[in-house]
Amino acid sequence: MALFSRRPKPDETPAPEPAAAPDAPDAEASPTLVLPEEIIPEVGISFSTFGQAASARAVLRPAAEAPPRSETVPGMPDNVVLRAALDALPEKPENLDVMDVMRQTLQGHLYLRVRGDARMLVAEGKPLSPAVSTIEDKRFLLAYTGGDPLQAAVRADGDSGTSALGQPVGVVLANALAGDYSGIILDHATPTGRIALPIELIRKAVEEGDPELTVKNLLCRPRDQKTAVDIAGALARVKLWVAAGPADENGRFGLAEARTAEGARTLEVFSHPLEVIAMRRGDRPLPLTGAQLRAALASDSAISGVVVDPAGPWIRLDREPLLAGLAAGAPD
Repeated sequence: MALFSRRPKPDETPAPEPAAAPDAPDAEASPTLVLPEEIIPEVGISFSTFGQAASARAVLRPAAEAPPRSETVPGMPDNVVLRAALDALPEKPENLDVMDVMRQTLQGHLYLRVRGDARMLVAEGKPLSPAVSTIEDKRFLLAYTGGDPLQAAVRADGDSGTSALGQPVGVVLANALAGDYSGIILDHATPTGRIALPIELIRKAVEEGDPELTVKNLLCRPRDQKTAVDIAGALARVKLWVAAGPADENGRFGLAEARTAEGARTLEVFSHPLEVIAMRRGDRPLPLTGAQLRAALASDSAISGVVVDPAGPWIRLDREPLLAGLAAGAPD
């Protein structure tokens, strides 16, 4: 893999069963709220590269696994990874904070609030009218990380004629992109930790990501003996990224590495460009295929393995099991 050179080192809860995607809402039928403008941070996002980090401040290595599973409302598993990202937001979110929430949105499930009995409407094949909010004549789809923030929304407006519909996050994002929305507001009635994701950011995130969100979903689920094997196999067939510094005079990029406590070299591999941006080092995301990753490992025996999505949740895969997984999972 001559293009690259080494650069010196400077639980999710189970997703609900998929249901039919909500149809584009009828403006008259949808529950509509008018929310304060301060929910939307004023950020300038460069969508061509997801914006280069303005700060060189690196993040400390977070916990490897997702927070413990929870159900703040029985029967409604919380999206604990996304909720943790929302809880960590500063009072005035900036560019990188919005991107960090966006990357943690790319896994698991969300809840929509719809007019009427969602289960009955889905069973009868009838269109669904999800709740929206209006800010300066812009419509935003409302989505929730769990039962507690959804109940907070009901308490806030007193509209009991609605119900919850759990959807895989990919379905929710696709619905937002297909509808006449300016973005998605997450947990809008929660006093702290609520934010709007601009539709342009959502569109770019979906375009650049794996449609099935395979690696991110695996990382956010409770770990077992199969987790490493499943992730290694997935790396062979999904979009991957590496973090590159500036090119040298020969056009070669230095790639981000990490070292274990014993000093062993590991290559950092990312499931999405936003995972690179989340490291806050000013690195540039570069695409990588599973075949290129195999070639890189084969050409440098000193690389002991990889760390996947080091901004968290993350996992370290050792060299030999990784090579076996890449070979087994490679497309025919």
